[in-house]
Amino acid sequence: MNDMTPFVSKPKDWETDQEVRWCPGCGDYAILKAVQRTMPELGVRPENTVFVSGIGCSSRFPYYMETYGFHTIHGRAPAVATGVKLANPDLDVWIITGDGDALSIGGNHTMHLLRRNLDCQFLLFNNEIYGLTKGQYSPTSRVGTRSPSTPLGSVDRPANPCAFALGAGARFVARGIDVHKSLPAILKAAHAHKGTAFVEIFQNCIVYNDDVFAAFTDRKQGADQNQLWVEHGKPLVFAGGTKGLALDVATLQLTVVAGDDPAVAVHDQRNRGLAHMLVEMPFGDFPMALGVLLDDPAPTFDSAVIEQNAAAARGKAPDLQKLLSAGQTWMVDKQPHMI
Repeated sequence: MNDMTPFVSKPKDWETDQEVRWCPGCGDYAILKAVQRTMPELGVRPENTVFVSGIGCSSRFPYYMETYGFHTIHGRAPAVATGVKLANPDLDVWIITGDGDALSIGGNHTMHLLRRNLDCQFLLFNNEIYGLTKGQYSPTSRVGTRSPSTPLGSVDRPANPCAFALGAGARFVARGIDVHKSLPAILKAAHAHKGTAFVEIFQNCIVYNDDVFAAFTDRKQGADQNQLWVEHGKPLVFAGGTKGLALDVATLQLTVVAGDDPAVAVHDQRNRGLAHMLVEMPFGDFPMALGVLLDDPAPTFDSAVIEQNAAAARGKAPDLQKLLSAGQTWMVDKQPHMI
């Protein structure tokens, strides 16, 4: 059974002796450190924690966490994580994946994890490129992205990870940035949520897609003007409070207004419709919405399975022999004919 006593640890206690092997300057380093700094604040125990990953640069993550871990196959981390959680519901399960792993070959598994609402944390590292396989365009790559697989520029309309999650029925959706100081707070909010906590993390691939997010991550390019950090019950303001978002009731769309305009909307993290509008705002005309966009808990898949199994077993004594003898059985009472 899981010991619920808060566990005292330090970030170093969550580091392994494995050499961290990502490209120098990769955003994965910052995410790893943010997670290792966050774990002690959660009061959880390493032996009750599991990190499950698929395939991709991000999926090396379990090697670097002093916990249990599974480095699984392409796109199937949600399936393995579901089995882990159902086998031992006391475990704290984290899924580590990337935009290619989760939204291409793993799109089906991601969708079912979200609609089932398994109690776990789902961290999607989005760098808008396939990094491990040398820079092909991914499901989130922008139109015009030049890569080995799209030398003339991609003509695909990119997937929006948070919109996908909301459409699949996710009950917790958040966005963060690899190097931003607010990432640990987002991770703590995700862990506190009971159910699948979907967190998209904008992660810079310094080799194959460097600075693709610079317009809202690089201060030299005016990042502070282009980040909208949402907080439940607080006005939707950005650019140092000089601008805000208001809801046009005629068109049911968000519009940019002055920060002190009385029409500025207030963030409600239980409002799925508002979350949809925030994640689908076209960047450039609007800021990038960051933080906890939706947090509206619902009963979890694992708790429903446990309750169902308990109800089915109630009042029954285990009898393996009776089980093996149930249904169609027969007895071989003659020696087989020898030829």
